[in-house]
Amino acid sequence: MDPSAGARKERPKAREAPARLEKARQRSAQQELKQRQRAEIYALNRVMTELEQQQFDSFCRQMQGGGQ
Repeated sequence: MDPSAGARKERPKAREAPARLEKARQRSAQQELKQRQRAEIYALNRVMTELEQQQFDSFCRQMQGGGQ
């Protein structure tokens, strides 16, 4: 009984190995996606901050020119 029980235990492990690899690949892909999205968000934030600063500078120039 022990040899057959051992063989039965090995088969699920052999099947789990590809599943484990697939899960690891999925986790890795998900992590890469999150990093990419985070980088894009930071880039967009930087662009929006620069635009906001340009608009504020323009507003300040208009206020100084119109007030004098």
